[in-house]
Amino acid sequence: MKSVFRAVLGTTAAAAAVCGLYALSIRGSRNHPDLELLRKYRYAHRGYHDKPQIPENSLPAFRRAIERGWGAELDVHLLKDGTLAVFHDSDLRRCTGESGMIEDLTLEQMKQLHLEETDEQIPTFDEVLALFEDATPLIIELKSANGNHNALAEAVCRRLDRYSGSFCIESFDPRVLHAVRKLRPGICLGQLAENFFHGDEPLPVWQKAALSNLMLNFLSVPDFIAYNFADSKNPSLQTCLKLWGTQEVSWTIRSKADLDACEALGAIPIFEKFDPDL
Repeated sequence: MKSVFRAVLGTTAAAAAVCGLYALSIRGSRNHPDLELLRKYRYAHRGYHDKPQIPENSLPAFRRAIERGWGAELDVHLLKDGTLAVFHDSDLRRCTGESGMIEDLTLEQMKQLHLEETDEQIPTFDEVLALFEDATPLIIELKSANGNHNALAEAVCRRLDRYSGSFCIESFDPRVLHAVRKLRPGICLGQLAENFFHGDEPLPVWQKAALSNLMLNFLSVPDFIAYNFADSKNPSLQTCLKLWGTQEVSWTIRSKADLDACEALGAIPIFEKFDPDL
């Protein structure tokens, strides 16, 4: 009987240890002071674009968001000459029709390209920050590539040291967030995630599982979780929100019904392709 009792105790202790490690791996932070302001806004995904006339991540798209009193979400890459550029994909083809990777360009080369067959060029991070300095908040996504997560984090942090506007930083790459947390502990950080098994990302199964279930949160202890709204019933996401009290951000909202559902849950919406105020 004693051996059975010891076995039960051992199994219970092991289960408790596993649960504890899991809870710590998906750990988030709560109530970052910058969230009070950030919660007051809706965020236009890559600016308030209107394709094909107004491309995503273009200066006109960002101006339209500001004119309507919305914040904006944008994407930042590090070019080979140290320039920070606002563009979504590493691959240039979808938005410029050209081959190659944006990380391999210089500023001069980048400014020879045009967005989606318009006269608009890829903006620099400086150009976009100048628009928002005295306007609405930004959700700044950092796009790492080819192991440049530390260099990207350092360049962005240095630039934001001279920025007086409101912002937060998010990334799919936990290494970027870990680097930013070490460099500038006071910045409000968010872990981007979705169900990676639904997409075509060329990642090993273990990495898809870890990223989908927020199990690398311990690297950065994010202040918010920016999760794909379509996948937001994910158990790890819901556990993180309830256990740690972490703020939820939902992307990408494309209907009034989803916007209402998102905001009813207390999530911050990132939207596109409709006017949320109508």
